[in-house]
Formats: sequence, structure tokens, C-alpha cells
Amino acid sequence: MSIEISHISRSFGEQAVLRDISFRIGEGEVVGFLGPNGAGKTTTMRILAGALDYRSGSAKICGVEVADNPLETKKNVGYLPEQNPLYTDMYVREYLNFVAETYRLGHDKEKRIEELIDLVGLRPEIRKKIGQLSKGYRQRVGLAQALIHNPKVLILDEPTTGLDPNQLVEIRNLIKEIGKNRTVLFSTHILQEIEAVCNRVIIINKGEIVADYTDVNQISRYAGNYYQLEVEFLKPLSEEDLKFSAGMHSVETTDNKTFRIIADTDIREKLFDLAVKSGNKILMMKPMEKKMEEIFSELTK
Repeated sequence: MSIEISHISRSFGEQAVLRDISFRIGEGEVVGFLGPNGAGKTTTMRILAGALDYRSGSAKICGVEVADNPLETKKNVGYLPEQNPLYTDMYVREYLNFVAETYRLGHDKEKRIEELIDLVGLRPEIRKKIGQLSKGYRQRVGLAQALIHNPKVLILDEPTTGLDPNQLVEIRNLIKEIGKNRTVLFSTHILQEIEAVCNRVIIINKGEIVADYTDVNQISRYAGNYYQLEVEFLKPLSEEDLKFSAGMHSVETTDNKTFRIIADTDIREKLFDLAVKSGNKILMMKPMEKKMEEIFSELTK
């Protein structure tokens, strides 16, 4: 596993920020860490990056405990904090050279810098000081410094905050490209970010993990942990006819032909069997998709 968090709790004074959270992220996953402001996203990421201690539980990067061997874990982590800490009086290449020397890249330093300048699209602005760059290009510099030592894990804390629409698209595409050959965990409270970039989403609220969806494309089909389905039959059926499973939570209809069903699991096969058994036909069957905003509101209110 690239990232392993097990039973981590963290408080600041009397305020509990993380409450016994656990999750694991495998190699090559691009995972969105979603939650409202103050949910515990930044605290979790600081712990994984070795920037914040933890007094209970376990946090591992590539199998190594962060608290026991922080230097080893930092070799495998690229970290971009929410407040991008750049030296604004440095030129772009000068700053990347400084970061490369910090990581002791040696003879590969110049080659790696040039690779990253092209990878993150900094070439047009390379002759400028960082203080002269737009917010979007500053984020590119931040991504370059996080990637310069070629880490296996990339941790990005709200990397698109404050960007204009064009910059948003550019940074999203860049994160997707970067995620093709490394593990990426990035936090956001922007729901469109998850749909555009991630293949998995972990939702945190008030310091607790409230959902972990391993397939982002399936999120809109669920209400809480339930499967929602709309089905239309050729001939009328009663609501009682459809309550054939202990996992059925609700069945609603307006005309005894079209039904809205909420169940524990995917029941489409059972519905086909019911139609055959009763001599009926299914004219339409589709998931009742909920907007990401609705699901987010349900899980974090």
C-alpha cells in the first residue's frame, strides 16, 4: 500500500480534529479527499507528509511508519500545502535548483529540472521571478517542487483554490497526467474536482470518515449506502409484489407501472426474474442518479 492510515486521532488542545480515522490507498490510485472546511483534511495530510505529529494510531507511506522514519518517508512523498510556500524573489529555475539541491539530486539535477519545467508547463514563464507569476503558474511551480525528487506518493492540499476557470481546467488535467504513474491524494471541497480527476473519493466530516467510494462513477447512484433505481413495467404491479427482499428499504409508485426503489444492493437481476415469473415485461430501468452536491450534503450535515 502507498498510504495506510490506521486509527489516527489528533486534537489541538481540547478540540478533537481527527477521530479514529482509518483508510488505505494502493499504488496508482488518484483519490479525492473531500470534506467541508474544518473537517480534518489538512491535518490528515500534514500527518502523512511528516509535518505534524500524531499521538495515537499509525500512518505509513509505502509501508514505512512516518513517525519512526520521517526522512525515509519524505523521500517517497511530494507535498503541496494549501498555502504554497514559495520564495517569490527567486526566478523559477533558480527556485527549482534550490529545491533539487535540498533533495541532493546530484548529477541528475539539471535534467530533472528541465523535465519538470516541460511537464508542468512552466517553459513560457521560466525567465520570470515567482512573484511575477499568476496564481495558476505559482501552483505549477508548487507542483514542480513536489515532484522534483520523483516521489511515489503525491499529496496536494486544495491545489486549485483561487484559480480562474481556465487555470482550473489546466491544473486538473495536469493532476490527471501526473497520476498515471504515481499515487495521488488531494483534498478539495469543490465537488466538480472529484468527478473530473479522481477514480476514488474519501469523504471526511467532523474528523470522521463518513464514506469511501472506490468508483466515482457510481457515487450518484447511491443515497447514503443505498442503491436507487427507477423501473417501468408493461403491466401494473402492486408495491407489495416488489417487496420481495429483506434489503428493500422503500418502494413508491404513482400508477402501479413505474416504481422508485431504494435497496441495499443492486436488485436488477431480481427485477428481471420477477417480470418473467409474473408474465410481465420491463420497459425501462435506470439508476436514479443524485447530484454530487446532494450526496455531499447528506453525508456532511
